[in-house]
Amino acid sequence: MTTVAELLPGVRRVEQIMGMPIVIDVRDGDVDEAALDHVYAWFRWVDATFSTYKEDSEISRLARGELALADACGEVRWILDRCEQLGEETRGFFDAEATGRLDPSGLVKGWSVDRAAELLRHAGIRNFAVSAGGDVCLSGRAVPELTWQVGIQHPLERLKVAAVVEANELAVATSGAYARGAHIVDPYSGRAPEGVLSVTVTGPELATADAYATAAYAMGPDFGPPWTARLRGYETMTILANGTLLSTGGFPSSVD
Repeated sequence: MTTVAELLPGVRRVEQIMGMPIVIDVRDGDVDEAALDHVYAWFRWVDATFSTYKEDSEISRLARGELALADACGEVRWILDRCEQLGEETRGFFDAEATGRLDPSGLVKGWSVDRAAELLRHAGIRNFAVSAGGDVCLSGRAVPELTWQVGIQHPLERLKVAAVVEANELAVATSGAYARGAHIVDPYSGRAPEGVLSVTVTGPELATADAYATAAYAMGPDFGPPWTARLRGYETMTILANGTLLSTGGFPSSVD
């Protein structure tokens, strides 16, 4: 007997890396799984290099002063330079040292997924989604469907979806306290923001979308929504603590 799953093209794999599930969902008809092996090897390298929990990572060694920035690998130097640029773009609210220690994770996760998508495309794969801890990069179609659908988890009700993003070529990033607790802080006060539950940002690049979502969340309810309304090429949805949902005009979703 042929099941529905057997009729669907592609392959779906999940591995636990960087302390989170990383999912690759490919919908192409003929998939070389060696390409997926290569992508997961990339994520393991990112974890070994950028982890703030591994004592021998370059980020940990930089934080302890055991490694000079000039001696770090090119990817680490690029990430830290981009963090500085994003700090300027976000008025200082995106800060790789906001918690008092060097931690560029707010950029690294999205950047690593963007690079993973490039590796898949280089391997000739066109229709896929890569998700890391809930942040997603979409490419092509969710064959046999015409578009991908990404549910944005409600920040207070774990089994409820706050909105559904429907798109083809798009990155979707969400920042909030409901998954990892109060890990995002306002770098000026040193405290977690109050009055905002989550910020979702969509756009062409997951690294930037993730950084913008982190910054907008750190800004809180008074400054975040006005700031995101002025972004170019990126759309946002903010859920406030009182249940109010604010979204920019081009945010590609239906609200649940």
